[in-house]
Amino acid sequence: MSFLRFVAENRAFLLAGFLLTFTSSYGQTFIISIFAGEIMEAFSLSHGQWGGIYTLGTAASAIVMVWAGGLTDLFRVRVLAPITSVLLALSCLAMAAVTGPWMLVGVIFALRFTGQGMISHIAIVSMARWFVATRGRALSIASMGFAFGQAILPVAFVALMMLMDWRWVWVVAAGLVLASLPFVAMLLRLERTPQSIAADVQAAGMEGRHWTRSEVLRHPLFWMMVPVFLGPPAWSTALFFQQVHLTEVKGWTLAEFVSLMPLFTVTVIAATFVSGWAIDKFGSAWVTVPYMIPFAAGFIVLGATHSLGGAAVGMVMVAVGQGLQSTLPGAFWAEFFGTRYVGSIKATAAAIMVFGSAIGPGVTGVLIDWNIAFETQLYLMAAYFAASGLLAAIGVMRAATTLPAPA
Repeated sequence: MSFLRFVAENRAFLLAGFLLTFTSSYGQTFIISIFAGEIMEAFSLSHGQWGGIYTLGTAASAIVMVWAGGLTDLFRVRVLAPITSVLLALSCLAMAAVTGPWMLVGVIFALRFTGQGMISHIAIVSMARWFVATRGRALSIASMGFAFGQAILPVAFVALMMLMDWRWVWVVAAGLVLASLPFVAMLLRLERTPQSIAADVQAAGMEGRHWTRSEVLRHPLFWMMVPVFLGPPAWSTALFFQQVHLTEVKGWTLAEFVSLMPLFTVTVIAATFVSGWAIDKFGSAWVTVPYMIPFAAGFIVLGATHSLGGAAVGMVMVAVGQGLQSTLPGAFWAEFFGTRYVGSIKATAAAIMVFGSAIGPGVTGVLIDWNIAFETQLYLMAAYFAASGLLAAIGVMRAATTLPAPA
């Protein structure tokens, strides 16, 4: 099937996935972090204190995700998506009204759980479940919402903050979330039957089986993959979370650094489609092998450079990794462990990734308060990417021999 025909025949489901991933932006670090300066000033917070608040709220959302993510095995997307979106809009309004540091913990929890956690999870699980032979393509198209959100919203919100108080920008965000609801509802009015009911379209994993979450947690491959799925959300989140600090250290303005986001996004889009094609062509195992290389290279460049041109090169490398990140995890869990229980399995994986995004800001914030240069931290993160990538490559190459033959 040609790409255009695939898109045409599945446009409603793919566009729904796109809108959901785009809507998740309001709970993502690349949005919340641009308000770091205003939040720290409003509540007299240090980098370490703000990072600690962010870590507490995000870690709490990761814990709840372990349970809540499994709801995708039980309920339709057209039920879960509107409820979660309304909760995200309320979370945005709560950020606009927050009055003290301790309230921030609850608000960060709500934004991260509903935005980064549940809405992203609902979108990715749906693509992994609804599509089998074209899973990579479906994930790459739906994941464009992440890329477009990262390209458009930071620039738009920074511009809005020049015209209005930062709290009103969060009111605008709440309105945008609610505005997306009618479109998602319309697109999902003919939603495909959930996997828990339609057993005939399930795709088995290793050994021709559908693995339960408890079985996955006892398999060595899961633990060999934990570092590689923990790293990108942890350290990429830290990079964007500390972008205000990074621009100060490097001598750039925030507007100059944010202006690199369109280039970052174009690269993410290209890498996402290439990785989706590669997953459909070769399988997720072969895409896992080079997974960490772009992250490691990009962080080294960003640590070493003091020019915006160098930063552009580093961000392009990181963007390649982000493109892989958009498609690979969702495809991996479905391919290796089957689709029948993929909602609960990926909920655990999503909790790990959300927990990773909690670690990054907290650790880097404390290290900055201890006068450990962020450039030095970037080199350490690059070393982590290299080591975790090697471990994952060993694990998947061994496990790939037990996968069923392609249909």
